[in-house]
Amino acid sequence: MGDGLACDVSKRAGLVLTTPRPVRGEEAAFSMCKYLKGKKGVTLVELVTVMAILSVLAAVAMPMLRVSVRRGKEMELRRDLRAMRDALDSYKRLSDEGKIAREAGSAGYPNTLEELAKEVELKDTTPLPPNQLPLPKKMRFLRRVPIDPMTGKAEWGIDYYWEMEEKEVFDIHSLSDGVALDGTKYKDW
Repeated sequence: MGDGLACDVSKRAGLVLTTPRPVRGEEAAFSMCKYLKGKKGVTLVELVTVMAILSVLAAVAMPMLRVSVRRGKEMELRRDLRAMRDALDSYKRLSDEGKIAREAGSAGYPNTLEELAKEVELKDTTPLPPNQLPLPKKMRFLRRVPIDPMTGKAEWGIDYYWEMEEKEVFDIHSLSDGVALDGTKYKDW
């Protein structure tokens, strides 16, 4: 038959190969067995070659990994800004509809971002029968004020809408001085 690891294993298992010549798939295994017979490890050249290939792959992958992490943070920032702006718009819309109590002369925006995360009592403005009292409803616009992924803090730059002496949250932005992958500043988003 042939010499090699696969042959030794088949002899030890009590198997006898009846084919005079191995088939295609087995041929590669037999030639590998012949090559490895007598070898006990890898040479220094093989080890250095593998290490060089791995270091080149790592050198290519690290910048891509950094860009991927940064892109993920930017996506999170955009999502958080959109959620808070949608919450501000919903608060303003309900305030304009008279469902959220507001002071005279107020524009209808919340005074702080934390107001969006607190429950706000809504007035029911639908007409009811004379003997029925409206049930108070409460609504929360955000579960919590999100953490700015660029600064790692729950602090945001706030653009205020000034009406009389009161200042109301009109818009928000990041406090980060960093520049995005597209070249714009995070604070301008």
